[in-house]
Amino acid sequence: MFKYYGKYAPYLFLLPAAVVLVIFFFIPFFHTFVLSFQDYSNSIYHAGFAGFDNYIKLFKSPVFYKVLLNTFIYLFVAVPILAIVPLFLAVLINRQIRGITLYKILIYLPVIVSIVVAAIAFKWLYADEGILNYLVTTFGMEKIGWLTNPKWALYSVIIVTIWKGVGYYMMIYLAALMSVPKELYEACEIDGAGFLRKHLTVTVPHIMPTIALVTTISAISAMKVFAEIYVMTKGGPLNSSKTIVYYIYERAFENLDLGFASAMAVVLLLIVLALSFINVLCFERNKYQI
Repeated sequence: MFKYYGKYAPYLFLLPAAVVLVIFFFIPFFHTFVLSFQDYSNSIYHAGFAGFDNYIKLFKSPVFYKVLLNTFIYLFVAVPILAIVPLFLAVLINRQIRGITLYKILIYLPVIVSIVVAAIAFKWLYADEGILNYLVTTFGMEKIGWLTNPKWALYSVIIVTIWKGVGYYMMIYLAALMSVPKELYEACEIDGAGFLRKHLTVTVPHIMPTIALVTTISAISAMKVFAEIYVMTKGGPLNSSKTIVYYIYERAFENLDLGFASAMAVVLLLIVLALSFINVLCFERNKYQI
């Protein structure tokens, strides 16, 4: 059938994906963009035109800069760990050792646990009378307000994200390691290269596109984190764990300020696009000839 379409056949295969993108991304984005120029302060049913007022109010809001800082802290703490630790685990597991399947299952197990269930479990662990504070007091230290102290709340939530993501990214790295020729490892061993040097000179260059993929996915996930914060802290205390996505939810569905929330959503999209572009420049510049 496709022989009659000639060069248009590939586009027909791409058509279903294009339809999904239009329905679930482009139409919602343009609708959100339109909403960001509207004012819902007087009525949720009859919005007025606000121009750039929502954006002006957004960039004058101290809370916005606070949640933006929290989001970048989340990004710069979680992403390096999620890019490096799973790679290290994948390298260790990609060897013929006893009980390797059991190790893979144990490390991947957190991935299949619902994020809500994981957040509730960690909330119990972080409680004032929880296991972690029991261990802390056992060593003669004072209890820590893991979720009630502004200094600790955000980092306590980050630990949950890392715990959930390590196994997932490890599997991605394991799939990439299968493509690395074993002859190169053997050549490194003959030359007397140690464990670290062997993987820095062979493994990392060969799976650099996968490292870029993991970095991009984990960065986007860190930018849009929501469930952990909603279940564990609801952005508190004192906005110390509130990120930009949670703030968008709060303004849109609790305060019903759809215009302000939509303006934040547009700004978030621009930040994610910028980070993705930087990622391409850092990891895949030669591939795309940028």
